[in-house]
Amino acid sequence: MARPPAALKNQHGYTLTELLVVLVILGLIAAAITPRIIGRLDSSKVEAARIQLDTLSASVDIYYIDNRRYPSPDEGLSVLLTRPDNLPTWNGPYVRTASNLIDPWGNPFAFEPPNGDQPARIISYGADGAPGGSGQEADLVFPDV
Repeated sequence: MARPPAALKNQHGYTLTELLVVLVILGLIAAAITPRIIGRLDSSKVEAARIQLDTLSASVDIYYIDNRRYPSPDEGLSVLLTRPDNLPTWNGPYVRTASNLIDPWGNPFAFEPPNGDQPARIISYGADGAPGGSGQEADLVFPDV
């Protein structure tokens, strides 16, 4: 019977048990870190929505200065991007793209024109896209009065 070459004799490899132990350790580390990362992702979406609300509010204010009126409920915020037929003083677009009118959860921002002593409001309905809720589903409103 032939003897294995000396080079093969001195090679060492990992056993299946050692590989499984490493995989279990990596799995435990991933399980411990994943909830923290997801929590940060959720809070970053809320912060991004607040920044977008502030920016959209400035765009609505410029629209008002140019046209002496707020967007109507029928027009909504899309009038910031597309000129309406009956508005010769429109000097937009007031936002760069249609994606500026979508919140971080993929839902369109809602607009409520001023009503009595209530100022114009821009609303993100949160992760669920429906009025009300708490946590990630909570409404974000600008201005927050």
